[in-house]
Amino acid sequence: MAGRLNSPIWRHDAFVLRRLQTAVQAVVATLSSLGILGKNARVVDFGCGDAPYKSLFDTSCLEYLRCDLEGNDLADVHFKENEQLPLKSHSADCVVSFQVLEHVWEVQDYLAECKRVLRPDGRLVLSTHGVWLYHPHPGDYRRWTGDGLRRELELAGFEVVEVRPVVGPLAWTTQFRSLAYHHLFSRLGGLGRAMSAVVCILMYARMWVEDKVTPASIRDTNASVYLLVAKPGEK
Repeated sequence: MAGRLNSPIWRHDAFVLRRLQTAVQAVVATLSSLGILGKNARVVDFGCGDAPYKSLFDTSCLEYLRCDLEGNDLADVHFKENEQLPLKSHSADCVVSFQVLEHVWEVQDYLAECKRVLRPDGRLVLSTHGVWLYHPHPGDYRRWTGDGLRRELELAGFEVVEVRPVVGPLAWTTQFRSLAYHHLFSRLGGLGRAMSAVVCILMYARMWVEDKVTPASIRDTNASVYLLVAKPGEK
């Protein structure tokens, strides 16, 4: 998904992307205050894509290593089927994985590799969908509840430190309408794109209000996206 960082409000999915960016920035600040991130830290991005959040870590690490499937020329390291990454065990202070887990078939193998690469006192920062439309890149296999995602990480040997819900149910129902209008208007050329921009701005404002009035207890368990922070368990 191109343009995730600082998305303009006329973009069809800007509200979710902006809220996720804010959550990532807050996590970076927290990990920096704890000394997990810092001028000597190594961050490894699993499934980097175009590494949209790299700049948020630039002042909080020495090295940001991008990992992805073969074919992504931006990646520093490529995944190969049934092989570990060519990275030493316990060599990363932080592993990040943004909007990748729903596209992974062997989830436990993926999380096991995250854990192998992490230092014992390191952190995994992972986001994935609670509720979203089907979007294969190339596959799209899962959605999680907050409890389900937490349990998935615990099965992989992680201790979950924090789960941040991003966008509650009132707002994400409006988000889906915004996506539908965007795809409809995009078929109409330049005029359609202008109409889409206007509608998306209106929908953005509506989502802002809807998320404000949604109780935290409802948003916590019905989020569009979950951003999770975990550390390797003692076992």
